[in-house]
Amino acid sequence: CLCTCPLPATSHLPRTRSTEVMAFTGKYEIESQENYDDFLKHIGIPDDIIEKGRNFKIVTEVEQNGNEFTWSQVYPTKTMSNRFVLDKECEMETMAGKKFKATVTMEGGKISVRFPNYHHTAEVSGDKLVEGGSFSGTCVLIASRVRP
Repeated sequence: CLCTCPLPATSHLPRTRSTEVMAFTGKYEIESQENYDDFLKHIGIPDDIIEKGRNFKIVTEVEQNGNEFTWSQVYPTKTMSNRFVLDKECEMETMAGKKFKATVTMEGGKISVRFPNYHHTAEVSGDKLVEGGSFSGTCVLIASRVRP
């Protein structure tokens, strides 16, 4: 990939035990993004919706209780939430509204899950939530700062 992609192949690493889980809880507002429009097109978001949301600061709200997470994203037209427990299969929903089953893992402090059309990771770095995605050899990077 052309960007510094935070998505190395990590399937060979041991899974993180629950005592090593980082605290993700917080509200985060997008600060920067790279290749985001291409990513949205790739996952099936129509151009008119991409245009409407371009100037909107997406807010990601994460609630973590041990290995249990509620991960919500507030968009201009809706709020989408996924609930999951690390290392257990669950039903999730994509931004395009497609439901699928996946197992979210944590390796080296980084949450990782394979969506139908891309691989997603997230980690906390200082006061930022750094999310990455890879699809068709392209990376998307999103950095969100904790909301005051």
